[in-house]
Amino acid sequence: MVSSPAYDPPAADPSAAPTGKPAAVQHRGTIVAGCLAVCLAQIGLVLPAAINGVMQRSLQTSGAELTWITDAFLVPAAVLALTFGVVGDLYGRKKLLVGGALLAAVGYLVSATSDSAAQLITGQALSGIGAAALFPASLAVIIAGTPTPAARARGLASWTTALSLGALIAPLLSGTVVEHTSFHWAFAATGVLAVATAAVAWWLTAESSAPDGRSLDWPGQITIALAMLALLYGIIQGPTDGWGSVTVVGCFVVAAVMLGAFIAAESRSKSPMLRLELFRNPAFAASAAMAVIGMFGFLGGAYDLSIRLGVIHHQSPLRVAVSFLIIQAVTPLIWPLLVRLLQKVGPGPMLVAGFVSLAVAQLWLRAVPMHETGIPALLGPLVLNGIGFGLVVAAITAAAVNVVPLHLTGMAAATTSLVRDLGQTLGPAIVGAVALATATDQLTGSLRSAALTPAEQGTATAVLDGGGPLALHTADLGPLSAKIAPLTERALTDSYGDVLLLTAAACATAAVIAAVFLGIRPRAAAPASTEGSRA
Repeated sequence: MVSSPAYDPPAADPSAAPTGKPAAVQHRGTIVAGCLAVCLAQIGLVLPAAINGVMQRSLQTSGAELTWITDAFLVPAAVLALTFGVVGDLYGRKKLLVGGALLAAVGYLVSATSDSAAQLITGQALSGIGAAALFPASLAVIIAGTPTPAARARGLASWTTALSLGALIAPLLSGTVVEHTSFHWAFAATGVLAVATAAVAWWLTAESSAPDGRSLDWPGQITIALAMLALLYGIIQGPTDGWGSVTVVGCFVVAAVMLGAFIAAESRSKSPMLRLELFRNPAFAASAAMAVIGMFGFLGGAYDLSIRLGVIHHQSPLRVAVSFLIIQAVTPLIWPLLVRLLQKVGPGPMLVAGFVSLAVAQLWLRAVPMHETGIPALLGPLVLNGIGFGLVVAAITAAAVNVVPLHLTGMAAATTSLVRDLGQTLGPAIVGAVALATATDQLTGSLRSAALTPAEQGTATAVLDGGGPLALHTADLGPLSAKIAPLTERALTDSYGDVLLLTAAACATAAVIAAVFLGIRPRAAAPASTEGSRA
């Protein structure tokens, strides 16, 4: 997942509260605490990718529940970051940093002790709220605590490195731990890190705030949160509850109404969380559309890979982790080259190349035979995926801020991050919904024509109706499991393979939109230092 926080960070704060420590020590301590906090937030975001298969088998989750385990973290991290940024400015960023880490720790405790999908989803939601506070607060304390441009540049570089490090640590942490014990210990280990982060932030961080001119936009925050939750619930539950069910249709209606209420609230607000006038600029509106569509394609493809390896083919957590590690490792390795490209050719060509690379990588992955699950067979599309991801990460915010007036660049960057994160929350939801609906239809026909006794057909159909195709694929039904295994594997292989056509098409569409920016060059040095990788 990609991000600089959906928050317009302040300049250095000369009124930052002293801690009694020498200034140099205080500045270093603040940077250390901020970096540790953003690393923690990023670990939590990537953590489930390598262990989706183990969680699904351990808790016997349905496909919808498995999607919620991921999106329960992503949704609050996306929709609350702007508001938490303002909360930190008003009441103190150190308090927000400590509070966010402690709330994340509580969420990981809930997840680590979970014996049901509902409890795990609840824990993920709490951790996601904590991460929503950590992303903007970690950046704000570093900017406010660095008094000179040179020190600030070093602090931002450290923050970006920590963000990338979190993306690298997460699959290794979850994959290695769960390889030898239950998935609960992956969340427990992250919870220990969260407690340590809170302690370090309390001890080392200098308090700062900037309340002048800042106010909370509660109507905007509430309406956008309700709109996103209703939309995601309708998408995720559609295959299970039925697309024409009262609940699902009602969710889509609520989402539309709340989105309209959000637009109305933002148009009247004195301090809107989203400046709607930015979208009157056709180039910025196109940039926002590119971010939503392209990031849906990227994270949807990553979620598809996780299900393919971990759930359908029961790959070990460590082997799944290595695949995601390859994708994540490419960006840090080529980052100096990406920064130079951004300065020399501008964001437009990089975005076109990046999204085309992502589209080709996903089509390449689809072309790899499903029985080929080893790293050698997957290495090509994984590396190309990482290259495309790096190109997009380096350029996506620069493309947006370069098409608005200078005084709106901060809000443009924050808005781009927000819509990008919203696009990423749609990735697992839409991919899961389309793939599961397709697999269910295929399995329904296959079971009818299979050589099963009436009792066996009844049992298989009951599991399919109750938990969906993923539950049927992993359920222990005795001898019946061996009979239906080829049917479930074929249905899931076909459906999750075909949905890569959708994610590749989304990336290709984003590339076409990005072509609008081919002639745009950055005003100055690229603002790449506040970009990081989430996947």
